[in-house]
Amino acid sequence: MFEFAAAITLISMAIIMAGALKGPTVYDRILAVNTFGTLSVILIALYGFLDGRPEFLDIAMVYALINFIATIAVTKYIKFSRLGRAADVDEAEDI
Repeated sequence: MFEFAAAITLISMAIIMAGALKGPTVYDRILAVNTFGTLSVILIALYGFLDGRPEFLDIAMVYALINFIATIAVTKYIKFSRLGRAADVDEAEDI
């Protein structure tokens, strides 16, 4: 049962990666990479169950937190491209 779930997860990850490479906008690509990270968390948890090592759930939870924070950071960087400061504010300070 867990082997089937792992196989379906890997197939889903391949489809999502194709969407990440082909996405029409940068936000679609960020969403695809975030979904890929979420599926990676599921795969880590499934591997922990298959191997009989429940401590892999802790690793999966840490990876989920890193995935969430990285997605927010990349989205903010793409939107502002100045690490939190709008481009108009920096140009006004130069005058």
